[in-house]
Parts: sequence; C-alpha cells; structure tokens
Amino acid sequence: MRIIVWGINYAPEVTGIAPCNTALCEYLVAQGNDVEMLTSFAYYPQWKTREEDAFTLYRTDRIRGVLVHRCWKYVPQKGSAIRRILHEGSFVAISFLRALLLPKADIYVVVSPPLLLGAAAWLLTTIRGSCYHFHVQDLQPDAAMGLNMLQPGTFTRLLYRLEAFAYRHATGVSGIGPGMIEAFRKKNVPENKLALLANGFDLKAAQTPVAVDFRKKHGFRPDDFLAVYSGNLGTKQGLDILIDAAQLLHGNRIHIVICGEGARKSFLEKKLSENKQTHIRLLPLLDDADYRAMLATANVCLITQQTGSGNAFLPSKLLTTLAHRRPVLSVADADSALAQAVAEGDFGINLPPDNPSLLAQTLEQFQDDPAQLERYQENGFRYVSRFDHSRVLGEFATQLAREHSLHYATPGH
Repeated sequence: MRIIVWGINYAPEVTGIAPCNTALCEYLVAQGNDVEMLTSFAYYPQWKTREEDAFTLYRTDRIRGVLVHRCWKYVPQKGSAIRRILHEGSFVAISFLRALLLPKADIYVVVSPPLLLGAAAWLLTTIRGSCYHFHVQDLQPDAAMGLNMLQPGTFTRLLYRLEAFAYRHATGVSGIGPGMIEAFRKKNVPENKLALLANGFDLKAAQTPVAVDFRKKHGFRPDDFLAVYSGNLGTKQGLDILIDAAQLLHGNRIHIVICGEGARKSFLEKKLSENKQTHIRLLPLLDDADYRAMLATANVCLITQQTGSGNAFLPSKLLTTLAHRRPVLSVADADSALAQAVAEGDFGINLPPDNPSLLAQTLEQFQDDPAQLERYQENGFRYVSRFDHSRVLGEFATQLAREHSLHYATPGH
C-alpha cells in the first residue's frame, strides 16, 4: 500500500507523539509499504523552531527509509487559546496544500491532535478519491474542558462538531487506550469503526546498557534517592505539586529531578528560585543517552497530571518507564486512564492531585522500602511486555490493510 501519515510531530523530536509516529512509519516501511510522513519542522517540547529550519516553508528529508515532508507552522512563544488555534490552524492549512501536491495515497493515517486535521483529511480524500484513518492520541476538546482551558459555548460546540465530523467520515477511528474507546462509543462512533491501537515501545532497545553515569554527571551521590520526571513542562502535567512536595521532605537524601522543556518552564524556574530549597533539580530536556542513563539509575519515576485532564489520556512516558524496569509514582485523578493502569499493573502507587504532603510522605516511604520498589519493577516489566512494538505496530498495519480493502471494495472506488 501507499500510505501517508499526517501529523504535526515526528523525529527528531524525542517526546510526546513524535516517537509514536516515527515508529509507525518505520515499521510500515519495513513491511514493504510505500510510506511518507507529512509533518512540521521540529519544535516540541521546547515550543521553538530550530534555527536551521526558520523561515523555511517546505522541505523534504529522508529518515531511515521514510520520506518526511515538513511544513512551516506558527509556533507561539507563550501559550494561550488563540495562539494554540493559530499554531494548529497554520499547520493544517500549509500541510493541506502540500498534501495536494503529493502523489495520492491509498490511505492517509491522520494523527490527532490537531483535531482540525480530520476535516482537512475529509476534503483531501474527497478530492483525491481516497480514504483516511483517524488516530487519536489525545481527546482535545474533552481535555481542554476538563482543565478549564475552554468554557461551554459556541466555540466549544464547534470543536465537538469538528470531532464528530472527523469520526463520521473516517474509515476507522482508533485510540491509544480503553478509556478512549469507551469515550468514542459515548460519542456514537459506530462499533465497526473502532480500534484500540496502543502506543508501543521497543523493549530490546530499553535493555541496551548505557555508558553514561547520570549520578556522577549531575552531582548526585550513589546513595541518593532519585525521583525523576522527564517530558513536557506544560499545564496538563501539573508539575507544581513536585515543587510543593520537595519543601516537605525531610533529611537530604531524597531528590526530585525534573527534566524537560515546555510552556511552563519559566514559571517553574521562578517558583524554584523563590523557594530556595535543595531537594529538587530542574534540568533541560535530555538527549537519548542521558535520558536512558537517568532511567537506569532512578529509584522511582514520577508521572503527573493536572486534575481534570480526562480519563482517556495515557502519557507515553509510562511505557518507557516500565520498559526500563522503574517503579511509578503517579499523580492523577482516580478515574483517569493513568490511575487505572497503575492499579491494573500494580507497578506503583497513584496519588490524588493537589496533595503535596501525601506525595512527600509516599516518597519517604518508598525510600525506606526497597523490596516494595523491586516488586513494582518486575510487575511493570510484565505489564509493558504487551506493548512491544512488534505486536502493537503489527495490529496497526493489519487494521490499515483491512480498512483499505473494505474501502476499495465499495462500488465507486
């Protein structure tokens, strides 16, 4: 099949949706498909276009056998609802024009967010006589409402109508967790369109030894207890609780490490400078070697979500953490997909948001109970084995082949 994957994130971005899109394209190429990626220039999670990509409208790269068509988009320096709309809208518009000039694909894999890509994909496939699969990594309207970033009104109703439109015209609709599939059902997506296509992870790569000594490089002692967070520093992550909890820790052996970039980094830096305490360290986004070295030596990994993030959002960093045999201390609503996964896999503890005292207390308990942490490590590795790339990407390829056959078997195609 000729397949075009259409989404805003791709390598060399190393966090968020980009690694998932990259793995999918490379797997489909390895299976003998003609695959191209239609995406933007790298910007995430720093929310800054690289200097070498600035002022470039279009460019085509080849990365490990995949033709990657990059398109300009507006990248806001400060977050707001209007700027986010302009950011996503500019990518959708510019990439749509680029898609019109590319040879027709048998099927387009549209990765949301941006939500508006669904309407663009319908228009493109109507013009080209093709079809699209709508793959949802984040239920944007639901999350925005839950976080009070949007209020009920005309604009919100428009978003939900765009969402329903995208589902209605897609040959298939997939989500990355059971909570998403249930949400689709409540949104009246037909059962025969639904597919659970989880994000995967390369378990073999996670077991490759690393030469970097993270503790020595960053000045930590061998007996320090490291609780680490790595990824996007945004509103949805609710990272303030880590700084608040650090002030309540006793002794000097527990250290919270926050690594990453994002819209709230400057806010976190300011809050840290005001608190002047030594239990927390803020580091930039790590390269792959340093990131894996950090995971290899961490005592526990932190995954936080702001209250109201929704019950269908499952952070991709969870699989990475478990694949490196790290226990998890999550902070999320009790009905969230993250909390449910922690309970199901028994690889850590989930705590409610907005309770830094309980978080500090739990870190101290973890420090005093290494046997419990070892049990969580083994449970987590067993849990993550079901998400190995060879399995989940194979399911994705099978789903696309099925939809392609059904679409082109219909009279008129």
